Amino acid sequence: MKTATFTVHATAEQSRRWKMAAESEGHRSAGTWLAAAADAYLKVRARAGLPIPLAWHRRRFSVRLGDGELITVKGHVSPPFASFAGTEDGPADYCGRKRHVLVHLPDSRIIATLRSFRQCMALASELAPAYARDDAVAAGITERHRRESA
Repeated sequence: MKTATFTVHATAEQSRRWKMAAESEGHRSAGTWLAAAADAYLKVRARAGLPIPLAWHRRRFSVRLGDGELITVKGHVSPPFASFAGTEDGPADYCGRKRHVLVHLPDSRIIATLRSFRQCMALASELAPAYARDDAVAAGITERHRRESA
């Protein structure tokens, strides 16, 4: 199993409370308790239907444009989503308009064209639980974001 290491800064009072909580729940260290607490927090967030925070990175990816052409573009990726500046017609340098497109990476399908990358990130965060469940709710969420972006 791969592991990652994190450094957490805390006040002396926080450290004392975290160590006490870890000990009372049978954890070997405050670090293992913090990991369990963070996982529990994310599960509660997902169950409550709150948007899941996504990590975005710059990368190239493929997208199927409105006319069916499959091209490679530069943009931001947070699987299973990606975003690039442009429209269904192509990247901003192709079409000259400053919009942002949210793409579903597994099938290179365009989900929505919105006014800003921030709106694409918000829609992706909201869609993530629906796509994870393969839920039909995703269509309603996408339509609401399109209306708000207009």
